[in-house]
Amino acid sequence: MLIYKILRANEQAEFEAKGETLGAPIDLQDGYIHISTADQVKETAAKHFAGEDNLFLLALETDTLGDDLKWEVSRGGAKFPHLYRVLKADDVIWTRPLTLGANNEHAFPDDL
Repeated sequence: MLIYKILRANEQAEFEAKGETLGAPIDLQDGYIHISTADQVKETAAKHFAGEDNLFLLALETDTLGDDLKWEVSRGGAKFPHLYRVLKADDVIWTRPLTLGANNEHAFPDDL
């Protein structure tokens, strides 16, 4: 199952340079990397990245993340995937730009 992480351009650049990341400031604060399912990621973008351009959407395969991936109740009582280790470049299946559309909403890939 694919799950998704959104990174800002500077976070993505640092991730690419280092080959791993502990995530965004909120991830560092909470002690795990916040990730979303396909059903959750659009709401995540709207809630936490409203109006932000130059974002990147990373796809991760749950089967390869091992026991460090925990499903925990979060927003609205839904279970969200949280990664309790560094995210490595090898964990990423694909990365795509996540830009703002004409209506100021993020333009997600059609296959999501």
